Amino acid sequence: MSDMGGDAIEQAWDGVVATARRTAAEGLVVGTSGNVSARVGDVVLVTPSGVPYDRLGPGDAVGVDLEGRQVLGEMVPTSELPLHLAVYRASDAMAVVHTHAVHATAVSTLVPEIPLVHYAAAMLGGPVRTAPYARYGTRELADNMLAALRERTGCLLQNHGTVTYGNTLDEAYDRTAQLEWMCRLWLTASSVPGLRPSLLTPAQLRDVQDALKGYGQPG
Repeated sequence: MSDMGGDAIEQAWDGVVATARRTAAEGLVVGTSGNVSARVGDVVLVTPSGVPYDRLGPGDAVGVDLEGRQVLGEMVPTSELPLHLAVYRASDAMAVVHTHAVHATAVSTLVPEIPLVHYAAAMLGGPVRTAPYARYGTRELADNMLAALRERTGCLLQNHGTVTYGNTLDEAYDRTAQLEWMCRLWLTASSVPGLRPSLLTPAQLRDVQDALKGYGQPG
């Protein structure tokens, strides 16, 4: 920890807490379910196990190294720590958000991949897959998740929830929100008796992915 700036740790922890509170406020989790993490160098700041987010303050930071050894704080890290660490070890992620969002979790019980009902899938790298079920906190779940995340920045966890990652906490959260919205959209369209929603083709999705490369403000 001696080579890590305290200010960077403090700022990242504030972001982790704010993002975790946001998941609760916007209905993506209930109680202490779900978890959030951010990477600062070789330290992963992560929400603790079973502690309401509104009770977390600046002095409650929980940090581990990339092998899961605790290097900061007294509280026990989330039971989903293996899931978070697997993402950091396998990607360039700087933040991970895991939720139990209702519509996304519902879809995870229905399909192995979210049908291409909207081009928002491009914001997650392509058609979003569902990782086969395994108990929370297990290596099996982490392995299943990594397979589902191949060339993607988000996936569903069967009968469980969502995982997204990004370069920032805001980006990881926004991807969760897009994923939940897309699942809600598909469920809504699929619920109309006698009709089936039209779906985009893979070529149409690739066209959107190409267009998104120039999206937003320069710089």
